[in-house]
Amino acid sequence: MVSIDPAEAAARIALVQIASPDSETQEERIARVEGLLLTNPGAQLYVLPELWSAGYFAFERYAELAETLDGPTVSMVRRVARELGAAIHLGSIVERGEGGALHNTAVLVDAAGRIAQTYRKIHVFGYQSLESQLLTAGATLSVVPSVLGATASTTCYDLRFPGLWQELSSRGAEAVVVPAAWPAARREHWRLLTQARAVEHQVWVVAVNACGEQAGVELGGHSRVVDPAGRVLAECGADEEVLVVEVDPGLVATVRAEFPVIADRLGADAYRELSGATGAEG
Repeated sequence: MVSIDPAEAAARIALVQIASPDSETQEERIARVEGLLLTNPGAQLYVLPELWSAGYFAFERYAELAETLDGPTVSMVRRVARELGAAIHLGSIVERGEGGALHNTAVLVDAAGRIAQTYRKIHVFGYQSLESQLLTAGATLSVVPSVLGATASTTCYDLRFPGLWQELSSRGAEAVVVPAAWPAARREHWRLLTQARAVEHQVWVVAVNACGEQAGVELGGHSRVVDPAGRVLAECGADEEVLVVEVDPGLVATVRAEFPVIADRLGADAYRELSGATGAEG
């Protein structure tokens, strides 16, 4: 079993777990979150939930609240990143893309205020949700440098698709950021899947969930950091909070060397090409 000493942690990550109450306007929420970030300096990477500025369940207002990558949410985050001298993963926004299509787009901004990565959610959600009807799925997958090492973004429902995660770890991901608006009713799935994905792919999982109530739905909170050996290093409660966690990015290499799951894994094509013979007696 891998020995982990939190005192050796080298990167400070802030989990910014917030609510998006129906009574709050998008403009008010962006201003509130700006203040929250600025009054919690000291981290190297801040991570926010999925669609917090619009509110995930504000389906009937997606078109109205959609913005481009130079819109109010991204602009605020770029400004704050420069002021704090820290990277910010803003969670995601309802992005208005070319031709007017709407996307659930995650954005990572570096410490200089530059957009370092965008990710349009691939698995748009349809169960008791209008997301899949209103938003267009993405078609790109990337891994970029961050204080966590080689870092990828996924969003919420993407947690349920291990094939996506296998491709990310095959592309070199050492950490995956997961902004979410995961309901409290399925909180145990959240806990299970964040740990499973970390163990399967020996990556850091930084999963930041929304909290509070939107449109009568209670969000699950319990944002968490899971290390590449599957240990939950830190976890928020059910309410708004900013939780700072120290992590050791080098732990990925240690875990993978001591227990070489990634090295022993076959590629997706290799599994697909295996014979379907049952081996049963005739």
